[in-house]
Amino acid sequence: MGMDLVVIDCQYDFIEGSLACKHAKEAVNNIIDFINNNDVNVYYTLDWHTATNKSFEINGGVWPVHCVQNQNGSKLDDAFYEKLIDVDNRPNDKNMFYKGIDDEIEEYSAFYAKNSNDQILGEILQNEVVVCGIASEFCVRETILDLLNSGRKVKVFLKGIGYVDEDGHNKNLADLVEKRVDFI
Repeated sequence: MGMDLVVIDCQYDFIEGSLACKHAKEAVNNIIDFINNNDVNVYYTLDWHTATNKSFEINGGVWPVHCVQNQNGSKLDDAFYEKLIDVDNRPNDKNMFYKGIDDEIEEYSAFYAKNSNDQILGEILQNEVVVCGIASEFCVRETILDLLNSGRKVKVFLKGIGYVDEDGHNKNLADLVEKRVDFI
Protein backbone atom coordinates (compact mmCIF):
# COMPACT_ATOMS: atom_id res chain seq x y z
CA MET A 1 0.00 0.00 0.00
CA GLY A 2 1.57 3.24 -1.15
CA MET A 3 1.46 6.66 0.39
CA ASP A 4 -1.56 8.90 -0.11
CA LEU A 5 -0.88 11.84 -2.43
CA VAL A 6 -3.44 14.63 -2.61
CA VAL A 7 -3.12 16.70 -5.80
CA ILE A 8 -4.93 19.99 -5.23
CA ASP A 9 -6.77 21.79 -8.06
CA CYS A 10 -4.37 21.25 -10.99
CA GLN A 11 -7.02 22.66 -13.31
CA TYR A 12 -6.57 24.80 -16.41
CA ASP A 13 -7.94 28.01 -14.88
CA PHE A 14 -5.19 27.84 -12.22
CA ILE A 15 -2.49 26.86 -14.73
CA GLU A 16 -3.12 29.13 -17.72
CA GLY A 17 -6.62 30.58 -17.28
CA SER A 18 -8.41 33.29 -15.32
CA LEU A 19 -6.42 32.59 -12.12
CA ALA A 20 -3.14 31.37 -13.62
CA CYS A 21 -0.57 30.78 -10.87
CA LYS A 22 3.21 30.98 -10.85
CA HIS A 23 5.10 27.68 -11.19
CA ALA A 24 1.81 25.90 -12.03
CA LYS A 25 2.84 24.09 -15.23
CA GLU A 26 6.21 23.12 -13.71
CA ALA A 27 4.36 21.86 -10.64
CA VAL A 28 2.17 19.61 -12.81
CA ASN A 29 5.19 18.17 -14.61
CA ASN A 30 6.97 17.56 -11.29
CA ILE A 31 3.86 15.92 -9.81
CA ILE A 32 3.66 13.56 -12.78
CA ASP A 33 7.32 12.59 -12.33
CA PHE A 34 6.71 12.07 -8.60
CA ILE A 35 3.68 9.83 -9.24
CA ASN A 36 5.50 7.82 -11.90
CA ASN A 37 8.51 7.24 -9.62
CA ASN A 38 6.78 6.47 -6.30
CA ASP A 39 4.25 3.99 -4.91
CA VAL A 40 1.31 6.34 -4.33
CA ASN A 41 -2.47 6.38 -4.06
CA VAL A 42 -3.45 9.55 -5.93
CA TYR A 43 -6.44 11.70 -5.01
CA TYR A 44 -7.26 14.69 -7.22
CA THR A 45 -9.28 17.64 -5.95
CA LEU A 46 -11.17 20.00 -8.22
CA ASP A 47 -12.69 23.40 -7.65
CA TRP A 48 -16.17 22.79 -9.11
CA HIS A 49 -18.32 25.91 -9.19
CA THR A 50 -21.62 26.86 -10.76
CA ALA A 51 -21.80 30.12 -12.72
CA THR A 52 -23.71 31.67 -9.80
CA ASN A 53 -20.98 31.01 -7.20
CA LYS A 54 -20.77 33.85 -4.67
CA SER A 55 -16.94 33.85 -4.71
CA PHE A 56 -16.97 35.33 -8.24
CA GLU A 57 -16.58 39.11 -8.63
CA ILE A 58 -19.63 39.24 -10.91
CA ASN A 59 -21.66 37.71 -8.05
CA GLY A 60 -20.24 39.95 -5.31
CA GLY A 61 -17.12 37.93 -4.44
CA VAL A 62 -13.40 38.58 -4.83
CA TRP A 63 -12.33 36.13 -7.57
CA PRO A 64 -12.65 36.19 -11.35
CA VAL A 65 -14.91 33.48 -12.76
CA HIS A 66 -12.99 30.18 -12.57
CA CYS A 67 -13.44 26.40 -12.61
CA VAL A 68 -17.07 26.48 -13.73
CA GLN A 69 -18.35 22.89 -13.84
CA ASN A 70 -17.71 21.04 -17.11
CA GLN A 71 -16.01 24.00 -18.82
CA ASN A 72 -12.45 23.81 -20.12
CA GLY A 73 -11.06 25.84 -17.20
CA SER A 74 -12.36 23.29 -14.69
CA LYS A 75 -10.61 20.32 -16.35
CA LEU A 76 -7.57 18.71 -14.81
CA ASP A 77 -4.42 19.14 -16.88
CA ASP A 78 -4.44 16.61 -19.74
CA ALA A 79 -0.97 15.45 -18.70
CA PHE A 80 -2.55 13.51 -15.82
CA TYR A 81 -4.49 11.45 -18.37
CA GLU A 82 -1.68 11.14 -20.90
CA LYS A 83 1.64 10.88 -19.03
CA LEU A 84 0.93 8.73 -15.97
CA ILE A 85 2.24 5.21 -16.46
CA ASP A 86 -0.08 3.45 -13.97
CA VAL A 87 -3.62 3.70 -15.34
CA ASP A 88 -5.05 3.52 -11.78
CA ASN A 89 -3.26 6.78 -10.94
CA ARG A 90 -4.97 8.66 -13.76
CA PRO A 91 -8.02 10.75 -12.88
CA ASN A 92 -11.18 8.63 -12.59
CA ASP A 93 -14.58 8.56 -10.85
CA LYS A 94 -13.14 7.16 -7.62
CA ASN A 95 -10.10 9.45 -7.19
CA MET A 96 -11.54 12.82 -8.27
CA PHE A 97 -12.99 14.85 -5.40
CA TYR A 98 -15.08 17.99 -5.95
CA LYS A 99 -15.33 21.08 -3.75
CA GLY A 100 -16.80 24.57 -4.00
CA ILE A 101 -20.09 23.20 -5.29
CA ASP A 102 -22.23 25.16 -2.81
CA ASP A 103 -22.62 28.73 -4.15
CA GLU A 104 -22.87 30.18 -0.64
CA ILE A 105 -19.71 28.70 0.90
CA GLU A 106 -16.10 29.63 0.08
CA GLU A 107 -14.46 26.22 0.20
CA TYR A 108 -10.68 26.42 -0.13
CA SER A 109 -9.98 23.21 1.77
CA ALA A 110 -10.52 19.91 -0.02
CA PHE A 111 -10.98 18.01 3.26
CA TYR A 112 -14.74 17.68 2.72
CA ALA A 113 -14.57 17.31 -1.06
CA LYS A 114 -16.60 14.38 -2.41
CA ASN A 115 -16.14 11.92 -5.25
CA SER A 116 -18.91 10.53 -7.47
CA ASN A 117 -19.65 7.88 -4.79
CA ASP A 118 -20.17 10.60 -2.15
CA GLN A 119 -17.02 9.52 -0.30
CA ILE A 120 -15.44 12.41 1.61
CA LEU A 121 -11.72 12.85 1.01
CA GLY A 122 -10.85 13.55 4.64
CA GLU A 123 -12.54 10.33 5.75
CA ILE A 124 -10.59 7.94 3.51
CA LEU A 125 -7.01 9.19 3.69
CA GLN A 126 -4.31 7.37 5.65
CA ASN A 127 -2.62 8.89 8.72
CA GLU A 128 0.28 10.22 6.64
CA VAL A 129 -0.50 12.31 3.61
CA VAL A 130 1.62 14.05 0.96
CA VAL A 131 0.05 17.21 -0.48
CA CYS A 132 0.89 19.16 -3.65
CA GLY A 133 -0.91 21.33 -6.20
CA ILE A 134 -2.27 24.85 -6.60
CA ALA A 135 -2.34 27.37 -4.97
CA SER A 136 0.01 27.32 -2.02
CA GLU A 137 -1.53 30.20 -0.08
CA PHE A 138 -5.17 29.19 -0.49
CA CYS A 139 -6.48 25.71 -1.28
CA VAL A 140 -3.22 23.88 -0.55
CA ARG A 141 -2.78 25.67 2.78
CA GLU A 142 -6.38 25.22 3.95
CA THR A 143 -6.41 21.53 3.02
CA ILE A 144 -3.16 20.99 4.96
CA LEU A 145 -4.55 22.81 8.02
CA ASP A 146 -7.67 20.62 8.01
CA LEU A 147 -5.53 17.47 7.63
CA LEU A 148 -3.36 18.57 10.57
CA ASN A 149 -6.47 19.32 12.65
CA SER A 150 -7.69 15.77 11.93
CA GLY A 151 -4.50 14.42 13.53
CA ARG A 152 -2.66 13.47 10.35
CA LYS A 153 1.02 13.88 9.60
CA VAL A 154 1.42 15.98 6.45
CA LYS A 155 4.30 16.33 4.03
CA VAL A 156 4.41 18.82 1.17
CA PHE A 157 5.96 17.94 -2.18
CA LEU A 158 7.57 21.36 -2.72
CA LYS A 159 8.40 21.00 -6.42
CA GLY A 160 4.73 20.25 -6.99
CA ILE A 161 3.36 23.55 -5.68
CA GLY A 162 2.02 26.51 -7.65
CA TYR A 163 1.32 29.85 -6.00
CA VAL A 164 -0.37 33.21 -6.53
CA ASP A 165 2.39 35.39 -5.05
CA GLU A 166 5.93 34.41 -4.08
CA ASP A 167 5.89 36.37 -0.81
CA GLY A 168 2.58 34.81 0.22
CA HIS A 169 3.92 31.38 -0.77
CA ASN A 170 7.07 31.84 1.33
CA LYS A 171 5.07 33.06 4.34
CA ASN A 172 2.80 30.04 4.03
CA LEU A 173 5.78 27.65 3.93
CA ALA A 174 7.35 29.31 6.98
CA ASP A 175 4.07 28.97 8.87
CA LEU A 176 3.70 25.31 7.85
CA VAL A 177 7.22 24.58 9.14
CA GLU A 178 6.14 25.95 12.53
CA LYS A 179 3.16 23.59 12.40
CA ARG A 180 5.56 20.65 11.94
CA VAL A 181 4.82 20.00 8.28
CA ASP A 182 7.70 18.27 6.48
CA PHE A 183 8.85 19.04 2.96
CA ILE A 184 9.99 16.57 0.33
